[in-house]
Amino acid sequence: MSQHSDDEDCFAGDLFGAEEEQVAPEVEATFEVYTRASAPVDSAHRDLTIKLVGSHPLWAHHLWNASKVFASLFDNTPGLVKDKHILELGAGGALPSLVAAFNGASKVVVTDYPDKELIENIEYNVKHNQAPNVIVDGYIWGTETDKLRSYLPTGKTTYDVLILSDLVFNHSQHHAMLKTCRELLTPGTGRVYVFYTHHRPHLAHRDLEFFEIAKRPVLENIDPEDKEQLGYGFKVDHFMTEKIGVMFEEDPGDEEVRATVHGWQLWLEAK
Repeated sequence: MSQHSDDEDCFAGDLFGAEEEQVAPEVEATFEVYTRASAPVDSAHRDLTIKLVGSHPLWAHHLWNASKVFASLFDNTPGLVKDKHILELGAGGALPSLVAAFNGASKVVVTDYPDKELIENIEYNVKHNQAPNVIVDGYIWGTETDKLRSYLPTGKTTYDVLILSDLVFNHSQHHAMLKTCRELLTPGTGRVYVFYTHHRPHLAHRDLEFFEIAKRPVLENIDPEDKEQLGYGFKVDHFMTEKIGVMFEEDPGDEEVRATVHGWQLWLEAK
């Protein structure tokens, strides 16, 4: 994107890596108003003000197009989230989680990297927009999930819906994300919704590796470091696309590709 070179390592890479030096420090926070088109005009929660950190190595200073498509999907089909327990990973501004909460989710757990600035920013968005039944916490993908399970009601150990909004560009983190998703998704009825844009068209094949890895079978006695064989046993479905416009006009690559949000759903067969 405009803040990075064509080299993949200058994008999100290994989270706090070399790209941390690419973002200018001490930039003021910005605010973006998202208008929920399907909400009543007189609704107190029709216009959501999303605070974004001024700059951040994990790209939380943007309200990504994928999050807006997520929000629209949940507003147009509230049954996807109503009365369900929701977990968002890498939430940034947390727009999809807020809209899920306003559409009747039983509980929404919003997570991002446990960085004080990121977490306080999400807490601000939850409080300012008066979103109900929301918990905010820091979480590193692929690590132990006991604390996230503790937010579920007694007797429930997995989530009904997991939200991954514009995260698959983190190629080095595909296994970590999928490990968490497999551990925390309810088999059978649960869904992981993964929305993204190919912001770097020349690396689209790397983005799509996420789904190839997701659907590989789970093999016994595999070395967890053997990334070529490690799989997670998901069923995958590319169920929607929506053209919404490019995030960064000056970036290289096919504009049609960079303007399109893709939506996938992942699920595990019932045990």
